[in-house]
Amino acid sequence: MTEHQRPVPAARLVFPAEDRAEIHALIDESLTSGSLTLGPTTQRFEAAFAKRHALPYAVAVSSGTSAIEIILRHLDIGDSEVIVPANTFFATAAAVMHAGGRVRLADVDAGTLALSLATVEAALTEHTAGVVMVHIGGLISPETIAIRDLCARRGLFFVEDAAHAHGSSLNGEAAGSFGIAGAFSFYPTKVMTSGEGGMIVTANEQLRDDALIYRDQGKAGFLGGEHVRLGAAWRMSELHAAIGLVQLRRLDEFIATRTAAAMAYDAALNSSEMPGIAPLPIPVECVTNYYKYVAMLEPGTDRDELKRRLREEHAVSMSGEVYAAPLHHHPVFADLARDGLAVSEDICARQVCLPVHSDMTADEADQVVEALQFVLSFSRPRSESRR
Repeated sequence: MTEHQRPVPAARLVFPAEDRAEIHALIDESLTSGSLTLGPTTQRFEAAFAKRHALPYAVAVSSGTSAIEIILRHLDIGDSEVIVPANTFFATAAAVMHAGGRVRLADVDAGTLALSLATVEAALTEHTAGVVMVHIGGLISPETIAIRDLCARRGLFFVEDAAHAHGSSLNGEAAGSFGIAGAFSFYPTKVMTSGEGGMIVTANEQLRDDALIYRDQGKAGFLGGEHVRLGAAWRMSELHAAIGLVQLRRLDEFIATRTAAAMAYDAALNSSEMPGIAPLPIPVECVTNYYKYVAMLEPGTDRDELKRRLREEHAVSMSGEVYAAPLHHHPVFADLARDGLAVSEDICARQVCLPVHSDMTADEADQVVEALQFVLSFSRPRSESRR
């Protein structure tokens, strides 16, 4: 690293001074009024998020995980099978299990890292109740519509795990609008955050009503009443909603900045000067938020060594993969392993995610490219001709 370069972290939160001031003011209002949960700030956040994703209803909850579980509890999945991609985060499968269902893993498409029509059809059984489609890295697969239509024909539910996909769209349709409901996460690593929290979006009024009950310990009303659902403490506090409301106003700006960095990466990785790595292509009908910039390494490349050298020698920290291992390689999900998951295993082993921040500069993107080019020249597997 040269003297004028600064470390490029894996992730960076963006809170301009004016945003911090507004968040402080909103929190002060809550502290002054004593309305600390399920109050007016949460309602404003819900309304704004629903509008941004062109849906009539949004329900703020404690996490993206609880958002999925609440949706599945509304759907009353019982002990039926729910198809989940092998390439996803723990929470997607865990929510199915916590809601009483059984996870049926399906392989994914190497071009989108997501379920495809073919992989869903291959995973279907007589016990299948529905599908959870995961928009990996913020990309909504073009096959989403075909999978949704398959579910409709077969009488299966179709739910979107949109934890990565704030502001993303397919054919002009927003994430969360393809299934009966979508679940978003506001964990600090996401394109926008509320610190901790999640959101359910839906056009289904009954699902919205049930979600309001489930998130507040299953109570029929906020101020008391009988417990009518097996809910939990899945509320979002007013303090978290204040952060989310202000961050949401920056979403388009954040996406534009991340897209600019991604374009710089595309130009570099698609050039002949950067062999051994290829970017995940974005289909023309997709608008991604670039929550992750995913690239695939040449088979045989030592990913851990590549990341170590980038970090230690060039001060470039790579973002976490999506994901480094498929679900069935985690001990807690070992019994979900089955034949036919080879693509998931391959892409999990070879993918890397270049750092993308919501305030990333052109100089930082250039620094990442230069470091990657240098390290790859020594990290690629040796070919027969070079031995």
